[in-house]
Amino acid sequence: MTTQPASPTQASATRPRLTLLPDPPKPWDMATQLPTIARVNMILQDRYLDRPDVLVSGEGYLCRDAGDLRHAPRPDCLVAFNMPFPASEIIDSNGYNISEIGKPPDFVLEVASQSTGRYDATGKRDRYASYQVGEYWRFDRTGGRFTGAALAGDRLVAPSVYAEIPTERMPDGIIRGYSPSLDLELRWVDGQLYFWDPATRDYLSDLTEAKALALAERQARMAAEAEVRRLQERLQQLEG
Repeated sequence: MTTQPASPTQASATRPRLTLLPDPPKPWDMATQLPTIARVNMILQDRYLDRPDVLVSGEGYLCRDAGDLRHAPRPDCLVAFNMPFPASEIIDSNGYNISEIGKPPDFVLEVASQSTGRYDATGKRDRYASYQVGEYWRFDRTGGRFTGAALAGDRLVAPSVYAEIPTERMPDGIIRGYSPSLDLELRWVDGQLYFWDPATRDYLSDLTEAKALALAERQARMAAEAEVRRLQERLQQLEG
């Protein structure tokens, strides 16, 4: 007799609910980070839109368990692959509880500010390593005034042990580093964070950039069509 796999509805009905975590406090200078945080999350959410097993989230607690909140970090962006829970359930729980989910995130990014930058590069790095987070990246829009580096990354090479991911400053001043977990390059470009796809050899665009590109393409098409009509009308005049 063949046993049919449980449907998603059946699986969610038998699976225990994730613990609802409290709202984390916000740093006083959060407004300086928000544009980059929102943009990064939007770009990566779009990147994995067709992957229901991928979670892109941030700003909730990342903890070992619900009793670990006192010193638990609140990553600006995290990405986790092969999720045993739907992303919506994890987001609704207001954080990422490693003991309940069963695995740590594969990628975490912190966007530095004056109030958080020093801890991002020191104590928070140690905590993410102890949580076995696969990769931990820091982005500093000031070029390093807050964290000591414009862009820095670490990769887990042994339990609770990070090794630095190499970064390179290009001749045009762009600083780049490769994320194996995302298979993307992170790039610091004039104080902005971009993701470069080696497969397409192009940047991942955000919604604003995509709209601007679509508008430019539409305007160019309309201009070309207008020029064709003008030439056709001119040709008809000459033939007449």
